[in-house]
Amino acid sequence: MLIAKVTGTLVATRKEPTLEGLKLLVVRGCDVHGEPTGAPLVAADAVGAGIGEVVLVAAGSSARQTEATKDRPVDAVIMAIVDMLDVGTTTAYRK
Repeated sequence: MLIAKVTGTLVATRKEPTLEGLKLLVVRGCDVHGEPTGAPLVAADAVGAGIGEVVLVAAGSSARQTEATKDRPVDAVIMAIVDMLDVGTTTAYRK
């Protein structure tokens, strides 16, 4: 799993029919404070995430294990919205 921040949306009017109905979001890996550090990645949204939110992303074959992405050609899925992240005894991120 990857901690990432939602930085944008992707709209594709022509796509593989099995992708119909999936919201596609642009995410970037981020540090524990929610600051983007990684390269942009497109992920299918299975939980209703929005721009600016910190999320958990699964990639590879694990991306096809959610109800929203089962048997669909996706390589990354947003599967959780982070509310709080503790590192040791310190809260590094809070929504």
